[in-house]
Amino acid sequence: MSLAAAPPAVTVIRQTTSGRLALTLAALALLTVAVMPWWASTGTIRSVLVLCCYIAIAQMWNLLAGYAGLVSVGQQAFMGAGGYALFVLAQTVGINPFVSVALALVVPVILAVPVYLLLHRLEGPYFSIGTWVVAEVFRLVCTNLPLVNGGAGMSLRVMGTYSAFERNVAMSILCAVMLLVTLGGSYWLLRSRFGIALVAIRDNMTAAASQGVDVARLRFLVFVAAAAGCGLVGAVYFMAQLRITPGAAFDPMWANVAIFIVMIGGIGSIEGVLIGALVFFLAERWFASYGSVYFVALGLLTLATALFAPKGIWGLVSQRWDMSWFPTGRRLANPLRS
Repeated sequence: MSLAAAPPAVTVIRQTTSGRLALTLAALALLTVAVMPWWASTGTIRSVLVLCCYIAIAQMWNLLAGYAGLVSVGQQAFMGAGGYALFVLAQTVGINPFVSVALALVVPVILAVPVYLLLHRLEGPYFSIGTWVVAEVFRLVCTNLPLVNGGAGMSLRVMGTYSAFERNVAMSILCAVMLLVTLGGSYWLLRSRFGIALVAIRDNMTAAASQGVDVARLRFLVFVAAAAGCGLVGAVYFMAQLRITPGAAFDPMWANVAIFIVMIGGIGSIEGVLIGALVFFLAERWFASYGSVYFVALGLLTLATALFAPKGIWGLVSQRWDMSWFPTGRRLANPLRS
């Protein structure tokens, strides 16, 4: 009596060739950013810093809207909170400014808890409007708060004790750390069991809840994590600017930038954030001098993308070539066939 042939073993693949290559290039890019003072001019370092801030804040918005279903237009609230916390700790309290960057993240995290508890019952456009209102409240509070010098803003004079080269070294390392925390942290999260739950929430929130996913808890944690990431962006960006004012700290432009980048690049993907940030950065550098025409063109491009390519540039690329630079799912190498 002959035995039936055993079915082929099933192998679960979590990484791809393109993914390994992308991780290698990402590590090299982080190293290149960290050592910028030894190969780049101050102007180049400042430009790269701005690009890194665009990438980081867009990824935080992408994590919120692309996975947790929380469409915020007020993440500048936490960016400004992180920036102001840095200035108070470094300039007023006297803590080392580079240590203050890490300590400043406590403020947006603490603020995110009551904000979420206040807004979590709202859905869709009501939640979005609520986040914008919160950002405006933060701006008005800072405008009238003596601790932060009100509407006149604050200057980070303590940075004058460091040489230009030392500041460049610090800002370059902070840029690399910011990308590692926001992009690397998001990648790690999405590849974990929490990432599987987030993808389920993204695809169908009701179905995810029916399968045992604690949707409310997970959305809360993502909201707080995104607030911390935005606070880090604010601390790094305004440390480089050496000055902060309520208008700049809580500028709605940051939310607009994040939305544009994610919509153009592709929502729900790290690759889309990278592509969208590069597109926006180059467009800003080349065409910003055209003024209002430039903003109209960006708006029309976003509208056209939403209508004809809702998954963005990366959605078109991944559909055409079926590849992933930062795969977060699982695939079967030898699926069983009937």
